[in-house]
Amino acid sequence: MTVNRETVTELGAKADPSKDRITVDGKLISSSGPKIYVILNKPKGYISSVSDPENRPVVVDLLTKVKGRVYPVGRLDYDAEGVLLLTNDGEFSNKLIHPNFKVAKKYLVKVRDVPSKEDMDKLEKGVWLDDGKTLPAKAHLVRQTKENSWIELTVFEGRNRLVKRMCQAVGHPVAKLQRVEFAGIRLGNMKPGDWRFLTPAEIERLKAL
Repeated sequence: MTVNRETVTELGAKADPSKDRITVDGKLISSSGPKIYVILNKPKGYISSVSDPENRPVVVDLLTKVKGRVYPVGRLDYDAEGVLLLTNDGEFSNKLIHPNFKVAKKYLVKVRDVPSKEDMDKLEKGVWLDDGKTLPAKAHLVRQTKENSWIELTVFEGRNRLVKRMCQAVGHPVAKLQRVEFAGIRLGNMKPGDWRFLTPAEIERLKAL
């Protein structure tokens, strides 16, 4: 069992399903009530969680008008921004983050220097990381200066800090990271910190993946 993504090993440990993210055998246990589906344009400086032991801001702090407890679908790094889905539908969440479904996540990434065609080919074909080779991705150069470049990178897996590690592996450390699309759901005109409920059509499309 995990509580707020931390494995519970202490006997008699307590958790509140209405406040904590509880999983048993990988399945999310949620409190009863209507299903809620939210898209947030996560700003930098927020943890993708419902609580933080260091008392840093967490993404649910931005959802003060959402009536019900929701949990992030996957994560975005503290210094990253962009599309983050949140829900209290455990089956829905698990499907979107399960590696078997290869859900597409598109990022706009600012990297140091200008990647060569060979570097971009490596990103697309897969690069070796300390936890194995990455799945094939989609990458193309958006624009460049003498000191850095912006690339659009679409990945189909959800490993920890994946995009940063991929770019580092080809010699171009990440300076800025924004997720612009998750499973076809886009930010549109949403500013950092803005959120909205997913439309019924968006929810159905995600459930049909």
